[in-house]
Amino acid sequence: MKQTTLKKEIRCSGVGLHSGQKVEMVLKPAPADTGVVFSLCNTSGRHMVVPEPGRVVGTGLATTLGTDQAKVSTVEHLLAALVGLEIDNVIVEVDGEEIPILDGSASVYVYLINSAGIRLLDRPRRVAKVVRPLVFEQGGKRVSVKPYNGLRIDYAISFAHPMIGDQAYSFESSPLSFSYRIARARTFGFMKDVEWLQKNGLALGGTLENAVVFDDYGVVNPEGLRFEDEMVRHKILDFMGDIAVGKRRLWGHFEVSCSGHDFNNRFMRYLFGNSSEYLEFVNVEGGSSASRKHEPEIVPVGVPAWA
Repeated sequence: MKQTTLKKEIRCSGVGLHSGQKVEMVLKPAPADTGVVFSLCNTSGRHMVVPEPGRVVGTGLATTLGTDQAKVSTVEHLLAALVGLEIDNVIVEVDGEEIPILDGSASVYVYLINSAGIRLLDRPRRVAKVVRPLVFEQGGKRVSVKPYNGLRIDYAISFAHPMIGDQAYSFESSPLSFSYRIARARTFGFMKDVEWLQKNGLALGGTLENAVVFDDYGVVNPEGLRFEDEMVRHKILDFMGDIAVGKRRLWGHFEVSCSGHDFNNRFMRYLFGNSSEYLEFVNVEGGSSASRKHEPEIVPVGVPAWA
């Protein structure tokens, strides 16, 4: 459980899901104890933003991090990939105000990170362990967490649509399980909402190449779904990215029902605002869960055939 970073930098570009603008992004290796730092370039220069619950300045259909000087939106898929592949330290340079949406999932990040390689650093991993159960709920949304030696997420959703309905999925995080069970799940939306979203300056970069779209009866995308329950898997992906704005990687068993970016952030603000009651900040030398005895600590360098 040593800290990790990239072996070499990664460059990628694409359009922002909501802005529709082209974005250039570089992921750079960083020393131990750096964490994830966003380096944002705008007309006033370059500004550093460190993810924290209080630095989330927008949650409308995406998570936006920022300060008075700069902001960047749709960070959740990238942050989820860094959590899922257990990358502790990286500098994220962004020329633009949004992370590129790519294919609407985290699979491209898995491919790029595996291609670059993962380097172990000579410093123990730093985590925030949940030490006391917490139930946070309001208006039919619910996030509960209890102590657990690793990251486990049990998620349930309910949509009044014949192709979605009630879905539930249980996931214990490790690099391999994230890569094959969660990373490929794409963002999704409904055709009936597209016109309103675009009139309000959202989803301007959305296409069938980067989102699953439903009409009243089924999936519009000609290739269909990647999983029958792709929607709840994507909600887990989003949740992993949203809880990555803590000051350290979170360990706990989360049970989530019908949540979203706004409620996820309200939960994180409460959890870290009351950290002395619910969290213990520790350095970890050993494994995080029993299942990891059968998996490598990091994803092997290579290109998955499905990426």
